[in-house]
Amino acid sequence: MTVNSDSYALSLASISPAMLALAGGALLALGLLVIILLLRSASLRREQAEEASFRAGETEARMAELLKIQAEMQGRIAAMTEVFGARQSELNQAISQRLDGMSQRVNSTITEQTKSTHENLQRLQERLAVIDAAQNNIQTLARDVVGLQAILSNKQTRGAFGQSRMETIVADGLPMGAYAFQQALSNGSRPDCTIRMPNGAPPLVIDAKFPLEAWNAIRDAGSPEAGKIAGQQFRRDLEVHIRDISEKYLIQGETQETAFLFVPSESIFAEIHENFEALVQKAHRARIVIVSPSLLMLSIQVIQAVLKDQRMRAQAHLIQGEVAILMDDLGRLDERVRKLQGHFAMAQKDIDMVVTSADKLTRRGARIEALEFDAGGEVKPARDSETAAKSVESRTGLLKLRVVDEE
Repeated sequence: MTVNSDSYALSLASISPAMLALAGGALLALGLLVIILLLRSASLRREQAEEASFRAGETEARMAELLKIQAEMQGRIAAMTEVFGARQSELNQAISQRLDGMSQRVNSTITEQTKSTHENLQRLQERLAVIDAAQNNIQTLARDVVGLQAILSNKQTRGAFGQSRMETIVADGLPMGAYAFQQALSNGSRPDCTIRMPNGAPPLVIDAKFPLEAWNAIRDAGSPEAGKIAGQQFRRDLEVHIRDISEKYLIQGETQETAFLFVPSESIFAEIHENFEALVQKAHRARIVIVSPSLLMLSIQVIQAVLKDQRMRAQAHLIQGEVAILMDDLGRLDERVRKLQGHFAMAQKDIDMVVTSADKLTRRGARIEALEFDAGGEVKPARDSETAAKSVESRTGLLKLRVVDEE
């Protein structure tokens, strides 16, 4: 401690008076600065206090305003609460009513849907029963188709199938004796059917053979190239068949100038006319008509009408004789009716004369009855009109009865 004091004293002694004066001025300036700062801080605190008091007043005013607004808000909230409560009760009531209505509608809808579902299930069961029956029919048809396929796989059997259809159509449409099957011609060929035409005309020839294997090759072709090749083969086979019919069955003076080529399927007939028009035209030029079952049936009906007309013309003289006999019978009937009419006229005339005589007698009896004579022969007055009328009526009735009895 002593060492420090000594060192401090030595340091003060070493400082010059100028420096001391400078240090004193600095200290004085520093003190003034401190005083100024203190004054400024006091005024600043006073301003802050005033500002704080002003702000406190404003805050109190705002708080009062806020309290007022809060009170108004509380009143409005209370009013809105009451309104919302009333609205909520109305809304609850409306919702309950709508829920009741919706529940009723839902119940009715569910009832209707249940009834409709039951009816639909019943109809579905009926349809399923129909479908089961149809499925059984389809299975039966499938077995028939398999059998038909087995039939068509054999060429001879297939020819017999087409000929069977043709024979059925002809036999159903024409009377016995108007057609013949497999009848030999003068050249030794035997067409499938010949139909006798009226008036001694040559018979019409029908061929039931058809190149079905070539057609099946077209249907079974898996590519356009194979279909084209099969179509060419079918065209060649049908051309050969048309030429054979023209050469074998069209005989001058023995058969008709036109023959029928029977196709046993309407679909094949339609596709031939649609896709092989040149073959159809070639057949027409060769006087061969390609016919389907419906066209053959129509042709048979036309031939039947022609045959019926021919039989009518053949029996025309018999019909005329019967008509002449019928006219004679009508003449005799007219004569007898006229005689009977004359008898009736004479009888009517006699009846009129009898009625006239009866009227005269009635009137005369009435005049006699209206007069009365006494014992001296004097005429008494007539009875009253009512008694006289009754007497006349009674006498007239008796007279009429007598007339009827005499008749």
